[in-house]
Formats: sequence, C-alpha cells, structure tokens
Amino acid sequence: MGEKKNVYSEEVKRIVIEMKLSGEYTNRQIMEKFGIRNTSQIKTWMKWFRNGEEHRLAQPIGKQYSFGKGPEEFSEVDQLKRKIEYLEIKNEILKKYQEIERSWNQK
Repeated sequence: MGEKKNVYSEEVKRIVIEMKLSGEYTNRQIMEKFGIRNTSQIKTWMKWFRNGEEHRLAQPIGKQYSFGKGPEEFSEVDQLKRKIEYLEIKNEILKKYQEIERSWNQK
C-alpha cells in the first residue's frame, strides 16, 4: 500500500526555513532532525518563502490556495503580522549578505 504522508506543522516549516537560511545546516541534517523524507519538501517551503507565499506554510495537505490568496480565516491583522515577519527575516538575510560581500571586498 501507499506510504502515509508526513504532516508538518507551520512552526516546523518555519524552523526548517530559518535553519536553511542560516547556512549552518545541510538538507541532510535538517531531514534527519525532522524526519523529512525528501529534499524537495525543503525546497518547496523555501520557494514559498522566497516568493512571499508564507500563507502556504499553514495550508492543510491537499489544499491549494488559488491565485496566491491565503486562507479566509486569517484576519487582516494576522495577515499583516505575517507580512511583517516575512519582511524582518528578509531584512536579516540582506544584512548577512552585505556582511559577506564586505568580507569578500576586503580581501
């Protein structure tokens, strides 16, 4: 019979994204820690994050939100909080990149 699909909470998905963005962990290490079976799962979550589709991290299995819209149950305040969190993380990434770029230029 078919294998049972693993269900990952939104919190786990966000932790995986943060670990991946830190650059300190390989896909294999992350997969072992959380029992993820395939690297494509991590790549999908990262793609959603990079494309600003973080609302998809909370979607149930098999539920696709059409046209980039999130679930109806999120209030406008919740949507704004998620957007702020996304932009803060994006800002952190840019700062880290600038530090790396500076270190390259100093050499």
